[in-house]
Amino acid sequence: MSFTQAFRTRSFEDVRRALLEGEEIALVDVREEDPHAQSHPLFAAHLPLSRLELEAPVRLPRRAVPIVVFDAGEGLAERAARRLGELGYTGVALLDGGLQGWRKAGGELFQDVNVPSKAFGELVESTRHTPSFTAPQLLALLDREADVVVLDARRFDEYQTMTIPGSISVPGAELVLRARQLAPDPATRIIVNCAGRTRSIIGAQSLINAGVPNPVAALRNGTIGWTLAGQALAHGSTRRFEPRVEDAQRLAAAEAARGVADRARVGRTSRDEARRWADEAVRSVYRFDVRTPEEYEVGHVPGFRSAPGGQLVQETDVFVPVRGARVILADNDGVRANMTASWLKQMNLDAYVVDGLMPADFGEKGAAPAARLAPTPPEVEEITSGALAALLQSPGTAVLDFTASANYVKQHIPGAWFVIRSELDEALRKLPDAQRYVVTCGSSLLARFAAPEVAALTGKPVQVLSGGTTAWIEAGLPVESGETRLASARIDRYRRPYEGADHAREAMNAYLEWEYGLVAQLARDGTHGFRVI
Repeated sequence: MSFTQAFRTRSFEDVRRALLEGEEIALVDVREEDPHAQSHPLFAAHLPLSRLELEAPVRLPRRAVPIVVFDAGEGLAERAARRLGELGYTGVALLDGGLQGWRKAGGELFQDVNVPSKAFGELVESTRHTPSFTAPQLLALLDREADVVVLDARRFDEYQTMTIPGSISVPGAELVLRARQLAPDPATRIIVNCAGRTRSIIGAQSLINAGVPNPVAALRNGTIGWTLAGQALAHGSTRRFEPRVEDAQRLAAAEAARGVADRARVGRTSRDEARRWADEAVRSVYRFDVRTPEEYEVGHVPGFRSAPGGQLVQETDVFVPVRGARVILADNDGVRANMTASWLKQMNLDAYVVDGLMPADFGEKGAAPAARLAPTPPEVEEITSGALAALLQSPGTAVLDFTASANYVKQHIPGAWFVIRSELDEALRKLPDAQRYVVTCGSSLLARFAAPEVAALTGKPVQVLSGGTTAWIEAGLPVESGETRLASARIDRYRRPYEGADHAREAMNAYLEWEYGLVAQLARDGTHGFRVI
């Protein structure tokens, strides 16, 4: 019996039926991010074969969840199905015909990443006619020192990379909680921006939905629009909201947020019921703390993962790859969870907010490392950084680095080769002969899973760098940067149109045109179930 016959298949029609009927299903694209971004179904979650052991336990928490895996004919789907089975998943199937089968059956295909959220943002704007300002209009206000504040709704690291001059970093879920403090005069105009469109639209509409009295608008096309208008962006900005919120402002925001959540028909639950749902394992359950990562580390409810609300709404395909799952949100102020849940519910997710939490419930401290959910890696032989440095003084040792390509380009061990694990066989054929191999990544966790595969393909001794490249750097050993030795192409990450493509202006304009067309694509696809209040 052939390998593909060991797994059942599910047709386009069957997957579409499951989506329309709200059944649990995870449609999983196991290719790398760049090919995924070129073409995929609307609700396809990107879960690459190369990192399956690390990501599947976190993103697919219920082992019996129905999973449908696909690729574009590269042979990755069958390998992923087998590996998922080895990890204990019992409901794995292959998409009949893969990506080509979906297309031939008449399925709509989408480009880019985080598409469900971006398409939903466009639907919100077209339905609610969210006010917007063009970049020249905003610049004119700033130049004449008008009464206006610009709030950047992205993550702080994105804000620091580039933003509108004078703007303040207020990630999306924080907007309703902090707007009255940042613009206490109701006459002050609030402009919300992001890099493109989605978080600007959702952020501005959040303030409008919550009844913030100020005039509110989105910056049309975000920093992309600002750049296309020939206006200079600021880099390295550090302006952030003040952590403390006055009681009166917090209570007003909490009342407004609860009203929005009720209009969206968000579910309510308790801490104990949420824990019981997660323990029952009869349905996929995601539990998220939607406050800032800093607040999460100070103290959070056990069992809840950190997912800042603005990013959760922006990246539903990353955080909640199982359609039909139950999503439970927590905060300590009654604002951020309710506002975030209001958007998730409109996106046809079964969203709940935990009521009645007390300070004592936030008793677990520190970041919750996803690695602890990963299966036990294989037993491997390790080598220290010092021993590897000595070994590299003589020929015969090849270092394979399985980290993300962006990390590799930033800094890596001199002479190391960048390799994507799922393309290991092909990559090894590009390397010169070696007597032994040392494998690494940032921490060497992923490298531990790759080591036996390297040994099986080469028949040579393989060691894992203890502590990974991080330990090498901490030991003060030399590093190099750049695309020095790429045994695999850099397809592990899709380059966004604002990240310096060769034809940046053309790429930005094409990206905006694509976003404008998403509402029509949603209509053609017909599986989304979005409902804008």
